[in-house]
Amino acid sequence: MDREHNAESASAENVLVWLTPIGKSVPAPPSTKQVLRLTQHNKSFEPHLLVVPVGAVVQFPNRDPFFHNVFSLFEGKRFDLGLYEAGSTRNVSFDRPGISYIFCNIHAEMSAVVIAIDTPYYGISNRKGEIVIQNVPAGRYNMHTWYETAPAEALDALVHEINVTPSSSTLGVLQVPAATAAVAHKNKYGMDYEPPAPNSPAYEQR
Repeated sequence: MDREHNAESASAENVLVWLTPIGKSVPAPPSTKQVLRLTQHNKSFEPHLLVVPVGAVVQFPNRDPFFHNVFSLFEGKRFDLGLYEAGSTRNVSFDRPGISYIFCNIHAEMSAVVIAIDTPYYGISNRKGEIVIQNVPAGRYNMHTWYETAPAEALDALVHEINVTPSSSTLGVLQVPAATAAVAHKNKYGMDYEPPAPNSPAYEQR
């Protein structure tokens, strides 16, 4: 049975909700041949938010005509792909649950999020704030919520237990605080970004 959920916010898109069963094993995610990819293009990551099963390998192809350096220093998966050129691809295995905030060490404006979860029961809100989680069996679950502007303590406070019954079709309305201004992040050395020099590999290759 599908479960619907609404998120109310000034920016209700890209709110992730996932359910982890309580007292029973989590079913393995369905097998898929879909290639998981976070593409670097036009000095941005596409898509901005990618949800993957734990153990998934994500490709990071560089489709720009210049170098990128992709890294994450956060709790989900810590990695540094180094400097790599146009047309090349690096891979990362997200081998444990967690939220990885991803940046480019050259271009401060680039950011993305990869969230690795160990449950098949999840949904991402659309522009109307609507979330559909498909094929959720009846039972008790912990409901987790993520949205990009939330501090970790706010996300922890949103975790709560729910009971899904055979007759229920909605999980109610989730109140998500309005988005706040993003805080400028540091580069992988913990320093402020410097404007690239005109002859640096961050510029288009001729």
